[in-house]
Amino acid sequence: MAKIKIPLENRNGILHIGNCNTIDLAKEYDTPLYVYDENRIRDNFRRLHKAFSSNYKKFRLYYAIKANNNPALLKILKSEGSGVDVSGPAEIYLAKKAGFSTENMLYSGVYHRDDELKYALENNVPINLEDVSQIERLFKFGKPKFLSFRINPGIGKGSFKGNVYAGKDAKFGIIERDAIKAYEKAKNLGVESFGIHMMTGSCVLDENYFVEITGKLMDIAGAIAKKLNIKFEFVDIGGGFGVPYAPDEKELDIDLIGKNVCEKFKEKIKEYDLGEPILLAEPGRYLVCDSAILLTKVHSIKNGYKKFIGVDAGMNTLIRPMIYGAYHEILVANNLDAEPEEKVNIVGPVCENTDQFAKDRLMPKIAENDLLAILNVGAYGFGMSSQYNNRPRAAEVLINDGKHELIRQRENFDDLIKGVKIPERLK
Repeated sequence: MAKIKIPLENRNGILHIGNCNTIDLAKEYDTPLYVYDENRIRDNFRRLHKAFSSNYKKFRLYYAIKANNNPALLKILKSEGSGVDVSGPAEIYLAKKAGFSTENMLYSGVYHRDDELKYALENNVPINLEDVSQIERLFKFGKPKFLSFRINPGIGKGSFKGNVYAGKDAKFGIIERDAIKAYEKAKNLGVESFGIHMMTGSCVLDENYFVEITGKLMDIAGAIAKKLNIKFEFVDIGGGFGVPYAPDEKELDIDLIGKNVCEKFKEKIKEYDLGEPILLAEPGRYLVCDSAILLTKVHSIKNGYKKFIGVDAGMNTLIRPMIYGAYHEILVANNLDAEPEEKVNIVGPVCENTDQFAKDRLMPKIAENDLLAILNVGAYGFGMSSQYNNRPRAAEVLINDGKHELIRQRENFDDLIKGVKIPERLK
């Protein structure tokens, strides 16, 4: 029998999410289908916010839009008091459309084009640069009163090698050696106030790591403040709060992390006389990941060298297992009480052998027309989806206390060539 947790329920062997029957959802909206539970997103935000704000009052959360950019989800998080981490002009645009004020954004793109820097500046979005060379490029378009810099503190961690965003192999941030140089240059050019930022890894499940990395950033901030006699309006410790995907992974004790990080933070601001800067964190995955499932229907079963279960979702729908080898729990949504009995490969319809959600996975007996639910897809699921193999992107549905509504319609064939223009000579 499958083990499930909130917002999922097993009701007589049928998977429910947010008091909605997944079989009914699949019938009404078709598959593949992303389904989000609004209350879970709110609960995740409140849990994380309380863990830190109860230990340091000047604390704020900025949601990382890149994790999931659906405007309905942005509206939910805005209503909870979130700000937003934006990584490019399109995310600034989306955040504004969702009602966020520019003062509650932080622009933290990487390897910016000039027009991207100009766009952020013209929209009065606080800018977080990640290289000294970008300062002069930014100043071609105007002089910001405020500026922040992304620091590569030399250490990073993540659930996969590709999810480590600091250290020698990371393309992100200003290394410690050049940090003072960056702030000194900005100050000499007339910048009046500053922030400091890092984002070192993704889906970290080591509770001690967050304290260690906070201490490291604060030591760098302290050296900068002492050398240049500046104060920081905020210290942004990034995100990276992990979510357990595999059955043997343990949930983070987020209350313990909040307590210990804030203690280290307060210790360091006192040590370096940094005043009372705002403490920022910018989670993405932690807020939305476990709020969502991907429903996909079994359409064919093949007995070859292995047993292959063919579903209508593919690597175009959810690519994490294919590029990271990421594990996602998969349930037989219409038969939760069945016991696992055979190893199978669960595969999609894309013409790539990498298009496999699970390999040699022990599953219950699966039949054609069964409904499968892939868990923990709220972060980097739809956002990383594509139209590869000319397959239109999936629909998205939002659940709220047993009610459901479409928040992104399914693409059709015309969407595959939207914006395409054929030269007259070829017509």
